[in-house]
Amino acid sequence: MPPEPNAYLFDLDGTLYVGSDAIPGAADALDRLRRRGVPFRFVTNTTSRPRAELADRLRRLGIAASPEEIHTPIVAAGALLARRGCGTVAPFSPAGSLGDLGAITLAGGVSGSAAASRPDAVLIGDLGDRWSYALMQEAFEYLLDGAALVALSRDRYFRREGGLALDAGPFVAGLEYAVGREAELVGKPSVAFFQGAAADLRGPDGVVMVGDDLWSDIRGAQEAGLAGWLVRTGKYRADALRESGITPDRILSSVAEVAAPIEATA
Repeated sequence: MPPEPNAYLFDLDGTLYVGSDAIPGAADALDRLRRRGVPFRFVTNTTSRPRAELADRLRRLGIAASPEEIHTPIVAAGALLARRGCGTVAPFSPAGSLGDLGAITLAGGVSGSAAASRPDAVLIGDLGDRWSYALMQEAFEYLLDGAALVALSRDRYFRREGGLALDAGPFVAGLEYAVGREAELVGKPSVAFFQGAAADLRGPDGVVMVGDDLWSDIRGAQEAGLAGWLVRTGKYRADALRESGITPDRILSSVAEVAAPIEATA
């Protein structure tokens, strides 16, 4: 039997829960890891909720979690923008989580404040149904004037009640095409995002990423030097796996299988 990984990173939506329901066995699987002293962190491309709210949601589903255990693109973006000296940012992402950016002035976009001058950066997240031609045009004009383009996510789609829905990636791609330059990605599948999360677990050696997204979770983790375990829940589709050219290090029926074989033989 192969050795147990040194640590884990867990995706949230589609891996630990779908909508308002926990994946059966998810809480028990994480409890097993905590009892054995195996460290883990939660990683998500969610841009609509702050870390404190995500931790509350996990606890309501029976999964012990603190905000500090959750690594999000908003937190990564705040660190990047601070390093770059970006004082003013135009956010095109749900307002609820923007407090995790830190001490950065928000102007334009969905900030509720008009931009007196061109912002230093345009921040793109998942606005969902709030996207409009006017917002895309506003972001486009800031970018033409020289603002940096920072993407919280490039996810293609996510699962919601009723089926799959467009995520932030298509809107990021549209702006990239319009201005002829690529966005700087701070969320999954950015290598820096995974390395930042793994650094909290003493580096990437022996760390496994468990998720339902072939591109953001599995290939992204593998490119960062981690193993990628795919779960057959959330947005998993057998045809996408066949056609992707991506080979997960392991495929699980669900997160409930994590650590279960070792526990059963103890």
